[in-house]
Amino acid sequence: MAYQPIDNYGLIGDLHTVALVGVNGSIDWLCMPRFDSPSVFAAILDDVKGGRFRIAPADEDAVTYKQFYWPATNVLVTRFLSEEGAAELTDFMPVGDTGTPRRRELIRRLSVSRGTIAFRMECRPAFDFAREPHETVLVEGGAEFHGEALHLGLATRTPLLADGAGVVASFSLSEGDSAVFVLRERTAAEDVGVHLSEEEAEAAFRETVAYWRSWLAQCTYSGRWREIVHRSALVLKLLTYDPTGAIVAAPTCSLPEGIGGARNWDYRYTWIRDSAFTIYAFLRLGFTKEAERFLAFVAGLGHKSKDGSLQIMYGIDGRETLTEEILDHLEGYRGSRPVRVGNGAYRQRQLDIYGELLDAFYLFNKYAQPTGYDAWMMITRVVNWVCANWQRKDKGIWEERGGAQHFVYSKLMCWVAIDRALRIAEDRSLPADWMRWRGVRDEIYREIMAKGWSEERRAFVQHYGSDSLDAANLMMVLTMFVSPVEPRMISTIDAILQPADQGGLVANNLVYRYDALRARDGVGGREGTFNICTFWLVEALTRAGRFDPERLDEARLMFERMLGFANHLGLYAEETAANGEGLGNFPQAFTHLALISAAVNLDRALGDAP
Repeated sequence: MAYQPIDNYGLIGDLHTVALVGVNGSIDWLCMPRFDSPSVFAAILDDVKGGRFRIAPADEDAVTYKQFYWPATNVLVTRFLSEEGAAELTDFMPVGDTGTPRRRELIRRLSVSRGTIAFRMECRPAFDFAREPHETVLVEGGAEFHGEALHLGLATRTPLLADGAGVVASFSLSEGDSAVFVLRERTAAEDVGVHLSEEEAEAAFRETVAYWRSWLAQCTYSGRWREIVHRSALVLKLLTYDPTGAIVAAPTCSLPEGIGGARNWDYRYTWIRDSAFTIYAFLRLGFTKEAERFLAFVAGLGHKSKDGSLQIMYGIDGRETLTEEILDHLEGYRGSRPVRVGNGAYRQRQLDIYGELLDAFYLFNKYAQPTGYDAWMMITRVVNWVCANWQRKDKGIWEERGGAQHFVYSKLMCWVAIDRALRIAEDRSLPADWMRWRGVRDEIYREIMAKGWSEERRAFVQHYGSDSLDAANLMMVLTMFVSPVEPRMISTIDAILQPADQGGLVANNLVYRYDALRARDGVGGREGTFNICTFWLVEALTRAGRFDPERLDEARLMFERMLGFANHLGLYAEETAANGEGLGNFPQAFTHLALISAAVNLDRALGDAP
């Protein structure tokens, strides 16, 4: 079975982990019991060894596939249409507060609405990224899969046959018939678990639909792009780890930023930067609980720090060590090697994270609830650390694996960190080292204007002494570092808007984060356009467009073109290839949070305009 395009997948989850479900009915990615656990199914990283759980018509060549979300939910429906009949596969993971700890459970309900169709089911776990053998046992009512640390049960009324380390089933359903398959996390001593009747499966479906609709009903956005904004919000919620409030950057690892290349990373952790941006998106939509829980999570990390410094990322349980490992036995998505788990970038120094974090605290203080004493003490320690260390080199927002530099974006976000702390202190009359903080903030501003600007390029550049552009500098206007009509900012926007082959960063209306070849980032190879950067450019044009209608028109056109690069479900990967396919880990929080921000601000700028 050939690899599917990354765009061919939908996402289901239960706020502990997720599964990727292809349009062909195959679950090709699932880690249990958590986002960052070893995989159970990973066919997306190795089509032969990775493991999958597929339910589909036996004659797959005669079938047309359609896939959609049940409205306003994260319940996924895949339809199989053929001359023989029509069937529907509903996939979801139960979620919600039951009052008791819930083990992970994945429900797949297959029903036929017309004709008679022959189906084939195959469930082939491959524990620990296909490194750990397991025992498969057929039992009454299903099958059990026993690994060293993980035990799963597949409960179903459909007769199963052993097939190597997996199980298969061939069966036919006629109009009105249904079959239910439930994959559950178990203990070694428990049996496979009771299979669900159609009535019980329907009840679980209705409860899950009700949970997601109840959550989404809190959303305050009702603008022009309501459907795609709601879908992005549902994606961001799926990437939240409920026990701690941590938010993963993406639920997958090692999906390539360039097919066949080495830019393959593990994103199943909580980046301070990505999560802080996500909090901004949640707050703009009225989801204050998610913001409160993440900020409490990160405040706990901050209190453990001896000097106020933070790592750029942590495990979803707050652990600090995320050792990177290469899995040589997996071929990688479409041959893209190496396959990496863990992420060695956790050891990097990236000064920008403090600005994103304190901006999130500032917005929470402004739109949700006042900053308390403990949080302010943590913020004070962080700002004092930034004041003492902002002049150091770092690896920057893009986590370059070359040498450290004085990245302009990193300096900008140090300015943001101090500025937002000053704003909170002034708003709440909190104690602050006013003279020092203001002095350092103003010093950073002057240095960026002097050293971050290139007279030759007529633009802010990636780092001091560089002649390369960096889309991250668009955040200068988004963070109110400069006016939207600051001549240097307008000139930078115009430089970025130039075609990539002429020194700019735009290709086919999409934006590269930087020129990877010129910047010498220590990784090498090409990559796709970076989706968050396209939305940043939309937002920068939007803010300039308040004073220039032509730029506002350009922002709207760019935004609406970008919407066309979502997949059939409204999901985005990290990057977009030249042929329009998604690249990188999927779906990506960065992209969806930036879409929300751009939509909210573009709506506001357009006002009541048609």
